[in-house]
Amino acid sequence: MAIEWSGLSPELLVRLDRSGGQPLRAQLEGSLREAIRGGRLRAGERLPSSRELARELGVSRGMVQDCYRQLLAEGYLTSRGGSATRVADIGGPRAAGQPEARPAVVPGPAFEGSSSPRQPAESPLIADFQPGVPDLSSFPRADWAWAVKHACTHAADADLGYGDPRGSAELREVLAGYLRRVRAADVSPARMIISTGFAQGVNLVLRTLARPGGVTRVALEDPGYGTAQDDETVRAVLAMGIDVAYVPVDEHGLVVSELAASGAQAVVVTPAHQAPTGVVLSPARRQELTEWARRGGGYVIEDDYDSEFRYDKEPVGALQGLAPDQVFLLGTASKALAPAVRLGWVHAPSALADAVAAEKEMSDRGSCLIDQLALATLLTTGRYDRHLRRMRTVYAARRAALTDAFARHAPRVRLTGLAAGFQAVAPLPPGAGETAVIAAARDRRVRLHGIAGYRGNPDGAPPALVMGFGNVRERAIEPAIAAIADLLG
Repeated sequence: MAIEWSGLSPELLVRLDRSGGQPLRAQLEGSLREAIRGGRLRAGERLPSSRELARELGVSRGMVQDCYRQLLAEGYLTSRGGSATRVADIGGPRAAGQPEARPAVVPGPAFEGSSSPRQPAESPLIADFQPGVPDLSSFPRADWAWAVKHACTHAADADLGYGDPRGSAELREVLAGYLRRVRAADVSPARMIISTGFAQGVNLVLRTLARPGGVTRVALEDPGYGTAQDDETVRAVLAMGIDVAYVPVDEHGLVVSELAASGAQAVVVTPAHQAPTGVVLSPARRQELTEWARRGGGYVIEDDYDSEFRYDKEPVGALQGLAPDQVFLLGTASKALAPAVRLGWVHAPSALADAVAAEKEMSDRGSCLIDQLALATLLTTGRYDRHLRRMRTVYAARRAALTDAFARHAPRVRLTGLAAGFQAVAPLPPGAGETAVIAAARDRRVRLHGIAGYRGNPDGAPPALVMGFGNVRERAIEPAIAAIADLLG
């Protein structure tokens, strides 16, 4: 049977040389790796708690926790909530009597009476460079819990009814001030509608524009949403009876001259940090785009994507401030806080704000008011800004780790799109197959994501990877890039 350690003898497994020049944490990580690779610690065996090991070795608990987290990221260890940390199955010997290690996320139980066996566990990932996902572990749980409690304590009885479909008057007032202050937007609470995120917001706007006699064709950036096969927003647009036109993006952003030739009456853009290429819409293109809208009576739907996180350049204001009567400004708390906070906002031109609010009322009669009040509390108390400042530091460090890892292990690859946000684009060699590279990397326990799914017109487009680093631990980045460097060209 497997050894269920209650302690760990440093003489048996770990030798820490306090007189040497190597940091103690590096010694501990190296000793555990070697013990696992050599079979002295076998798959499924339990490790002592971080507190217990720290006491035995005479080091800080935080150092042991950091060591465990690093080995978890590299795939040497596995852990589940409420359970012990164990040695992962890396293909070496298994502890006597110990069954195959389970994946970190345990599948739900089979139906009673089912004889279907569980699927074998996949090897744990070193890293998943999924784009568009923030650091989920950094969600400000304590601040959010405090803000929800504050909202429940101070909400008036009338606030607990259905209320205004536009959303909480308090949140709309606070958001308007925030967007004027931070994004140089021309906004007012009366034209603000609270949504359950960007997806609902853009659907509300498009349903409003698609009313009889309205918009019949909408333009999307290419790359951007991809096709109906790739994205639910494109499927929703087509279901409304609206045609889709794809307009290319270059190093200056949306190519407005091609937008004018597309016949579209509305366009969805990400001017602050184009998704997924990361380019910023140039000042000249901004002027061209707003002139296109004014001249032809068109509308711009501005997704204020990644505007909170900038590194190399001064922040750019919202496009909406240049043409408030033609631009819908959409934002969300998904990147700043977490996707689980289902709150976003639409600021509409004055002539269409009531129509968007009516669409919201028909859709769901309003978003959760307690959550709206909690977000307003975070904004008014400065906790929202404090969280953003902290996360800018976190993402900047991960961005630096990614660029350093590419410079060290794949120097021929020139990363782009790093001015803001938490993803970058890594071009692949001409002729390389994205699917083959992604599959080969997965065999090495690294999950990559190609740009092909973002393209509306994929024919002849150069291959590339979209490297999201928001939800990847900083210490996991270099081992992951080192593992796949030869695949990157």
